[in-house]
Amino acid sequence: MEKTSTIEQALAVAIGSCDELGCPPRLAAAIRYAVFPGGARIRPRLCLAVAAACGQPHSPLAEAMAASIELLHCASLVHDDLPCFDDAESRRNRPSVHRAFDERIALLVGDALIVLSFQNVARVFAAAPERLPGIVLALGRAAGAPGGIVAGQAWECEAGTPLEEYRRLKTGALFIASTVGGALCAGADPTPWRTLGDSLGEAYQVADDIRDAIATAEELGKPVGRDAALGRPTAVAQFGLAGAVQHFGRVMADAAASIPECPGAEFLRDLVDLEAQRLLPEQLLRRAA
Repeated sequence: MEKTSTIEQALAVAIGSCDELGCPPRLAAAIRYAVFPGGARIRPRLCLAVAAACGQPHSPLAEAMAASIELLHCASLVHDDLPCFDDAESRRNRPSVHRAFDERIALLVGDALIVLSFQNVARVFAAAPERLPGIVLALGRAAGAPGGIVAGQAWECEAGTPLEEYRRLKTGALFIASTVGGALCAGADPTPWRTLGDSLGEAYQVADDIRDAIATAEELGKPVGRDAALGRPTAVAQFGLAGAVQHFGRVMADAAASIPECPGAEFLRDLVDLEAQRLLPEQLLRRAA
């Protein structure tokens, strides 16, 4: 996938307005804290990889879309860590935003990042207005209700939570936006790319369920055992640990098989294999066994 430096530069540009004179200093600092340094940046990397596979390997439009998707992801992490949800003390091996600043600032940071994601694509796609409606719609569907991360988070507030729906919205929505968005930025038909995003989103959540059950806080950079403590529906609870590992393998195979035929298909399949190894490395698989 694209070099991390490309994504980091696009993110720096996207949040640059928050460093301007007039933005409340603690809010500006907390926004930067929430975005940098990042994690694996898998969603923006996927967006750029799909755009490249569709014939646009160095597209400012795709870079903007990739950054906006990552801003939405960072917003979801900030909100997810709040005391009213996970009450997580750490994220990426350092204090979560509400611990480093305070709960009020953290709430505003999540809101600001969502707005910034739309401002970012509006600014860049002004040069390609014919593609902007599809991009805004893809981001909106990924972010809100009834089919985005807000709806996914809301399922945690219900008495009963259907696992597939919860997983598809809370995690899958941004992966779908990544693959669909990459194709849209390249002017390609996004329909064939939706299955790849859906499959990768499910695989990522299953892997996250497994790691929450058997990894250490140091390995994940955040508290572990939260799913069981909060009574969340997980693949581990549904299939058992061994069954969840097998399900992960099947879904990753489905993801690779769903990649449409294109000049970059083989490259993308190799990347899916590498991502499977990153999500569940050998030491975790041995621990699961």
